[in-house]
Amino acid sequence: MADSENPLAPREEEADPHFEPVIKLTEQVETKTNEEDETAIFKMRAKLFRFDSGANEWKERGTGEVRLLQHKETKKVRLVMRRDKTLKVCANHLISSEMKLQPNIGSDRSWVWKVLADYSESPPTAETLAIRFANSDNAGQFKTAFEQAQESNAGLSPSDAPAAVEKPKEIEAKPEEKSGEVATTTDEKTEEA
Repeated sequence: MADSENPLAPREEEADPHFEPVIKLTEQVETKTNEEDETAIFKMRAKLFRFDSGANEWKERGTGEVRLLQHKETKKVRLVMRRDKTLKVCANHLISSEMKLQPNIGSDRSWVWKVLADYSESPPTAETLAIRFANSDNAGQFKTAFEQAQESNAGLSPSDAPAAVEKPKEIEAKPEEKSGEVATTTDEKTEEA
């Protein structure tokens, strides 16, 4: 009698139901990460934080594998980090020579740096990021690889930059030409009157 009153007691009627899938998925879907044209020159597990200036505190951005990727054609190096399991990008930015990798106060296994444009979220934002590793040796390896990437990117000439960077200059020149044509047309109308 005591067992029938206990709602947690197992019942003989309960069974593990098994259902066969109606449709079997055999087709593989190819996913693109835009990392196919890059080679990893550094890879290590770490935890990433960003500084929230409004709340004046560090907020965790994710735990995963931080990678320094070098493009096969342009040779530019960027930092990419994806979260474990979800693989959502939590850091994605080009490593520039203006970035200063500084030790985090009170820890020999973490580094802090500022980014002008982090593309992990849209729109790209300026961020202060911190990264923490399992031990100080890993942190030292990251610093060495980060500084080598800075030197590599600084050594590239501006002609190595993608053509998309040069296009805005051409677009800016066209409105000036048009404004010159408009001024000429207005002067002609003034002379006729």
